Amino acid sequence: MSDSIKITGARQNNLKNVSLEIPRDRFVVVTGLSGSGKSSLVFDTIYAEGQRRYVESLSSYARQFLGIMDKPDVDSIDGLSPAISIDQKSTSRNPRSTVATVTEIYDYLRLLFARVGVPHCPAPLPDGKHCGKPVQRRTAQSIIDEIMKLPEGAKLMILAPIVSRKKGEFQYIPEQYMRSGFARARVDGVVYALDEFPELQKSYKHDIELVVDRLVMRPDMISRVSQSVEQSLELAGGIVQVLDADSSKILTYSQRYACVDHPGEEIPELEPRLFSFNAPQGACPVCTGLGTRMEIDPSLVFNKNLTIAEGAIRPFNRFSVDAWYMKRLEAVAAEHGFSLHVPVRELSDDVRKLLMYGTGEQKYRVELGNGRHYDSTFEGIIPNLERRHRETDSDFMRKDIERFMRERKCTACKGTRLKPVVLAVTVSGLSIMDICNLDVENALDVFSQLKFDDNEMKIVKLVVKEINARLGFMNNVGLNYLELGRAANTLSGGEAQRIRLATQIGSGLQGVLYVLDEPSIGLHQRDNDRLIKTLKHLRDLGNTVLVVEHDEETIAAADFLVDVGPGAGVHGGEIVAAGTPAEVAQNPASITGRYLSGAEKISVPKKRRAVEKDRKLVVRGAKENNLKNIDVEFPLGVMTLVTGVSGSGKSTLVNDIVANELTARLHRAQTVPGDHDRIDGVKQLDKAIVIDQSAIGRTPRSNPATYTGVFTQIRELFANTPEANIRGYKAGRFSFNVKGGRCENCQGDGVIKIEM
Repeated sequence: MSDSIKITGARQNNLKNVSLEIPRDRFVVVTGLSGSGKSSLVFDTIYAEGQRRYVESLSSYARQFLGIMDKPDVDSIDGLSPAISIDQKSTSRNPRSTVATVTEIYDYLRLLFARVGVPHCPAPLPDGKHCGKPVQRRTAQSIIDEIMKLPEGAKLMILAPIVSRKKGEFQYIPEQYMRSGFARARVDGVVYALDEFPELQKSYKHDIELVVDRLVMRPDMISRVSQSVEQSLELAGGIVQVLDADSSKILTYSQRYACVDHPGEEIPELEPRLFSFNAPQGACPVCTGLGTRMEIDPSLVFNKNLTIAEGAIRPFNRFSVDAWYMKRLEAVAAEHGFSLHVPVRELSDDVRKLLMYGTGEQKYRVELGNGRHYDSTFEGIIPNLERRHRETDSDFMRKDIERFMRERKCTACKGTRLKPVVLAVTVSGLSIMDICNLDVENALDVFSQLKFDDNEMKIVKLVVKEINARLGFMNNVGLNYLELGRAANTLSGGEAQRIRLATQIGSGLQGVLYVLDEPSIGLHQRDNDRLIKTLKHLRDLGNTVLVVEHDEETIAAADFLVDVGPGAGVHGGEIVAAGTPAEVAQNPASITGRYLSGAEKISVPKKRRAVEKDRKLVVRGAKENNLKNIDVEFPLGVMTLVTGVSGSGKSTLVNDIVANELTARLHRAQTVPGDHDRIDGVKQLDKAIVIDQSAIGRTPRSNPATYTGVFTQIRELFANTPEANIRGYKAGRFSFNVKGGRCENCQGDGVIKIEM
């Protein structure tokens, strides 16, 4: 096997026919100015060719599912391994993905809880809490022993509940069970002979129990009781009821997971899918496992400066005064003594509440004109919008209503995503969501202290080992602060990249080319050393680690350094220097080398812009996530930097609180700000712009000119030339997105696809 990767004649993008030899099984860093051609060399050439060759080695059947990358513009690449890219672009946007699911930790947690979890009774109590008693399956023998303890002489009926709270007529029951030798059934609390089975209304829910045996309790009846109990358990799927004829008291026994005090609150069979919020067995039925749901925001409903007659109800401001809904509002206003011609801000809180939530079943006389009228209820603005959003099949209608909605934590599951019955299963006193609410560091402590008996340890030994390994890898790449239940779509590009890096280390692959894009981005200098150790560990497994990086510590730690430049764009695309960091530092042609050697350095500005003390944005009582009720002042008109170690709360403060609050107040965005008391000084701002790491191009034709809007001016410039005027060309003629000006052979893509 070759001990190096040899690239010859690379011309992808701005690369100028470069040739380079990179050592294999080493930690290699590629650096250079922004736009110099680093990514063109590493991702668009080396990785693309490595991935393409590997996919081409598979069968044609497998290739159709993977998709093959375009061949890069390069003469040859020798010594290449199968390549895996860990970049910052492929963060999951799925709202169901969490840190635990993308690292597969959640899969192992589901297996752990399904095998050694202890179920507890989820029955709600009057004080709002849950019963919480540990529940176990009852064996047939324990049920028999319990019944035999009943007082001698008690008149008992042993029942098999075959229908429980179900609608229907159930006329098949008499014939079916009379053939099996049964004579009686208890229907909705009344005992009937099967040949006198009542006619039931199919629109009502019914309870039906077969009378398996009737007896007067004596100590010598254990054989008869055993036979009757086992027959009932078989007929009713593991449930038997005992009715005391004198007191009419019913005792319910179950072979399923159920509490003695609440036999009706059963816990289903413990299996991994029960603990999944992506499966109907475990997901909260209200939010379907998302943990959040769209709800009408009352603050978006009214324009308080207008009257209702002028269109103050924003969702209905297109209705005319004569519209039927407005006539109904007039009837409500007349009944409750308020006017539709008064600004909403002057209406009382009770009236605004009445308008938003309705008046239940109260009837109103709605005048339709010409002596006609109609009696109607008033359901309220918010229930009306929620119903229409739920029932409509129109995407336009749904999106129109969603303008007045915000995403909020699900009130049914409190954001846990799971049913109460699932959260009632614990391991060492913790539910699966209790563990997901821990950060990586605390989760490591919990799993290092878990105790299991010998039988349980045989079952979960490998499961706990895998969980600890993945937590350890995440801790080593500086992600110890991340909660396992944190949504994956809230992670920064750097965090998502380091999660995938930890997952790859856990895979234990050897002989692979790993390609990474600035893994240190967003990482505090304190955690850099751990990241570098992780990258070297990946190398020591027998892999080549190729990193595009600007961080000085990472560059200095490299086994081999490649400097691409000397400038950006057309002024770059060349290999300026290649060798060890010490060799590059001595190369006078390398800008990176001059900074490494200390010949050049970034000077601290001597003069800074003055801060106006009166112009500031003040956050009061920030309490979201790990913020401890802090007050923060941000001066306006200057550049302010928020820094701190990874996980200290920077993003929570800036993004979750400040950005979300400003976009909600200034632009009526649907974002929900993090927990805080208030923000002062917002009136000094007229807009808030959030610049994040999300991709900007939505179509293959997008480019910097179209995204920035410059291309519109360019097209208008060409449309105003004399030749364009003579030919009658408008600005649209110079667009590659519409017919007329674009090349119809490629339809404006610039490339054509040829079936091979």
